[in-house]
Amino acid sequence: MAAAPLPPALQNELDRAVIAYESGQLPAAQKAFEALARRGVAAAQYNLAVMHLQGEVPKPDRTRARGLLQQAAEGGFVTAQFMLAQALENGELGPRDLALAHRWYEVAAEAGSTEAQLAMGTGHYLGRGLPKDAARAVHWFREAAKGGDVGAMYLLASMYEQGDGVERDLRLARYWYGVAAQNGDRAAPGKLREIDVLLGSQPS
Repeated sequence: MAAAPLPPALQNELDRAVIAYESGQLPAAQKAFEALARRGVAAAQYNLAVMHLQGEVPKPDRTRARGLLQQAAEGGFVTAQFMLAQALENGELGPRDLALAHRWYEVAAEAGSTEAQLAMGTGHYLGRGLPKDAARAVHWFREAAKGGDVGAMYLLASMYEQGDGVERDLRLARYWYGVAAQNGDRAAPGKLREIDVLLGSQPS
C-alpha cells in the first residue's frame, strides 16, 4: 500500500508548496497544501496535518490533523502511516488504540518503513498491542536490520544467540553483532568477543 507517483503537473505544484513551507512562507504553503489535499494528494494531506499539529496555521485543529493524517495514510503515504500509528499508540490525537496503531504499523512495515518494522518486532516481542510471538518478532527485527536499523541488528543477534523465536545459531548471531558493531553499537563489540569464545570452544 504505497502512494502512486503523481502526474508531473501535480508533483511540480507539490514541490512548490514544500519549497514555500521550507522557506518560511507558511500562509502560501498552507493555501497550496489545502488545494492539493482537496484533490487527494496524500503528501499534501500529511504536510497540512503536520502544520496543524505544530501550530503553523492560524487555527490549529487536532481533529482536522487526525482526519488529514488518516486520509494520507489511506492514500499510501508511508510516513503518514507510521506517524498515525505512533499517535494512536501514544494517545497524541485522542484515546490510545494499540490494536489500531499496530494495524497501521504493519501497513507501514510492509511498505518498507524500518521504524514501523522495529515497532512491529517490539510489539510481538513484548506482547504489547500484539500477540506475544518471538518468531514474528524475529521476522520484523530482521526486516528492520536489513533496512539499516542498528537496534534491530543487535536485537536480532541476541535472539539468534539465545535461540529465542528462532533456532540457536551462533554464527548468525556473530554476523549481526558484527554488523551492529560496524554501525556504531557500543555493546556489540563485547558481544562479538563473547561469541568468538563460544565458537572457539565448539567442536568443528
